[in-house]
Amino acid sequence: MHKLKLKTMLFTTLRSTFCTKTSPTHSSFKPNKHFSSCPIKFPQQQETQPKRQTQTIVHWSGLENWRSSPLNHNRFWGPNGPQTPPLQPSFSVSEETMENCMNFSSTDLDSCSSLAEMGAVVLSTADPLEKSKLSHLAYSRWCQEGLPIGVFQPPSKPARPEKPKLVSPKDIPSPKHSGLPLNAYMLHNLAHVELNAIDLAWDTVVRFSPHCEHLGKGFFADFAHVADDESRHFLWCLQRLAELGFSYGDMPAHNILWRECDKTSDNVAARLAVIPLVQEARGLDAGPRLVQKLIGFGDIRTSNIVAKIADEELAHVAVGLYWFLSVCQKMGRAPCSTFRDLLKEYNVELKGPFNYSARDEAGIPRNWYDPSFPSQDDGKNRLSEVYNRLACIVSMEQDNSKMDGSPG
Repeated sequence: MHKLKLKTMLFTTLRSTFCTKTSPTHSSFKPNKHFSSCPIKFPQQQETQPKRQTQTIVHWSGLENWRSSPLNHNRFWGPNGPQTPPLQPSFSVSEETMENCMNFSSTDLDSCSSLAEMGAVVLSTADPLEKSKLSHLAYSRWCQEGLPIGVFQPPSKPARPEKPKLVSPKDIPSPKHSGLPLNAYMLHNLAHVELNAIDLAWDTVVRFSPHCEHLGKGFFADFAHVADDESRHFLWCLQRLAELGFSYGDMPAHNILWRECDKTSDNVAARLAVIPLVQEARGLDAGPRLVQKLIGFGDIRTSNIVAKIADEELAHVAVGLYWFLSVCQKMGRAPCSTFRDLLKEYNVELKGPFNYSARDEAGIPRNWYDPSFPSQDDGKNRLSEVYNRLACIVSMEQDNSKMDGSPG
């Protein structure tokens, strides 16, 4: 057999064994060119060359059940966990807390004709309690009345109450100097995160509403659902703070979460990478540690609330991953390298320690966020180089064998 033909056959066999052909290479990807110019960009034509297989990602097993779950009205934390507000609670709770959890006002939403318009109303509401109640009402009305997604312009930034005062992270007082006991201090910080999360989810719905045709109705349904979850979490935090004798606004807070949201306002892929896959994923990391601190402090009730919130945040990270992969597929981009390039472009830092088990359950591949785990593509490239060299060596040995043999 001719040595060139033998070499070609061996090379082809080795390549087909270790590198299947289903996804394109992406070495020429440039984030500034492809991402910053528009919220979503699609390839003009399909690639026809052989493609390498991308990393297999297993989605969270509970995603479809979360999507199809009925409206959750358990916005009160009872003696045994979440429940609908009781008419006569069996334990001590202030009249104001009960009234806040039970009363809903639809006045500001009555004239709205779409999900995006209702989301803009929520974003424009400064009072935290009213924002939480309107968020639930907006999602409930959309689910029950079948309103369209619509298109609406979001406010440049969400309305905020006078308190808490927003300061630099370095100016946030320590627990010792906050004037709050440790459990209330941690709960206040969590309440601030949950309030911001309401706005982050609704801003995603409203800001990208002009792209509903490309993103699909499911995108907006999912993030409106996230906003509803976050509004329930915020109410639990408010209720428990009141039970401890404190209120949201009793200590300063930072504005980091909205800052990260604001800088991704021009790019849906960046929004998905930075908010659900970085910011909300940090909640998966921090939740168990916070629960243990509260148990050590002796506040089991608050630890149970935090544990439930952390458990429900898993859905929000999984939703973000699902839609990030969808957008990457539409753009013809490799998700892992796209995620890394976006974080670099938008100057977002990944910080450990990581809760690997929770992140694994949500579906985020470890090599996306932890540099100690090698990229699958990097591994394939190294294997390809090794076996290319092996193919050449075997071919040379074959040539030598033919030259050493007796002439025919």
